[in-house]
Amino acid sequence: MPSDAAPTPFRSSTSPAFLEDLRRRLRATRWPDEPADAGWSLGTDLTFLRELVAYWADGFDWPAQEEALNRLPRHLVDVGGLRVHVVHARAVEAAGPVLPLVLTHGWPDSVWRYLKVIPLLTDPGAHGADPADAFDVVVPDLPGFGWSERPRHPLSSVDVAGLWAELMTTLGYEHFGAAGGDIGSHVSRYLALDHPDRVVAVHRTDGGLPSRAAFPDGLSPEEDAWFDDVAAWGAAEGAYAAVHRTKPQTLAAGLNDSPAGLAAWIVEKLRSWSDDDGDLSSVFTADEILTNLTIYWLTGTIGSSTRMYAANAAIPPAQLARRVEVPSGFSLFPGDILRPPRAWLERTTNLVRLTEPARGGHFAAFEQPELYAEELRTFFRPYRTAASRA
Repeated sequence: MPSDAAPTPFRSSTSPAFLEDLRRRLRATRWPDEPADAGWSLGTDLTFLRELVAYWADGFDWPAQEEALNRLPRHLVDVGGLRVHVVHARAVEAAGPVLPLVLTHGWPDSVWRYLKVIPLLTDPGAHGADPADAFDVVVPDLPGFGWSERPRHPLSSVDVAGLWAELMTTLGYEHFGAAGGDIGSHVSRYLALDHPDRVVAVHRTDGGLPSRAAFPDGLSPEEDAWFDDVAAWGAAEGAYAAVHRTKPQTLAAGLNDSPAGLAAWIVEKLRSWSDDDGDLSSVFTADEILTNLTIYWLTGTIGSSTRMYAANAAIPPAQLARRVEVPSGFSLFPGDILRPPRAWLERTTNLVRLTEPARGGHFAAFEQPELYAEELRTFFRPYRTAASRA
């Protein structure tokens, strides 16, 4: 049954003075030097960053992007003592049982990750798909991300899964599907683990980071090799995560004050984790990148978003070792990082479907929205009658 905490319609509005302050900061950026021919080898390419910052200061139209966001059905919902920002888009045409689906994003993004797939999922008939595959889509900002309230203490994926169960109750959904990537993959996993009577199926685009402490022995050679690959990736590419989970406040002091610094920290990950062959502009337009960055800047959430890594680092191994018995599906996109072997997914979940789409990376829902939407439609089709909305 719905809870008494009714959702409140929400529109964001950014003042001209705030935007002018942002532009002033961008124009006054104190640029670092750069070794000869560094490119992207030591982090964000300075030439790319200079061009992006110049456009952010004197070309990017945030009010137009904000108006587009405000055309979505945005709400604020009180959940567990926190104000959560959520896009709640109902199916346009109900040609059969409508499946409620909660989509959870990760870092470094927000509801932004799913903006392109919302219409594909709520109105499939208008996009060349079967109208019977329509969803009621629920896309919340994680606490401390986007327009959701920043928690006083960092929350883990386990904590957020409990909040999402309450959120779905508030929105009137007893049973539902869950899907996500990055942190959203972890949250979806714990939703299925802790609320198996409500989550009818769970879809993820990654298997999470494995823990040797949670699985000290009994791994197959394929799984053991993947653990080694993960460790090697962490040594080469995981410095950002080490800072997030150990000293996020040190980082926040700089990134919350410098929009150019914020851009450098996030853009490098967009490029490294996307299926872009090293050319970020082949996947994201400048406007799309800057919409994501401006959400972080205007909400002041770069610090609170990174603190979630600290909370997740404290999840005990016993939690990490639990097996998901809810029917689970994975779409492993070719440009994503740390794609797990099938043996690992079978060990840790009730695996019923595993696919490897032809294109897409870590931000598959944004990079390849049509492919991602079709992955969700196909996977959840058998579970519609078990979770149709009231």
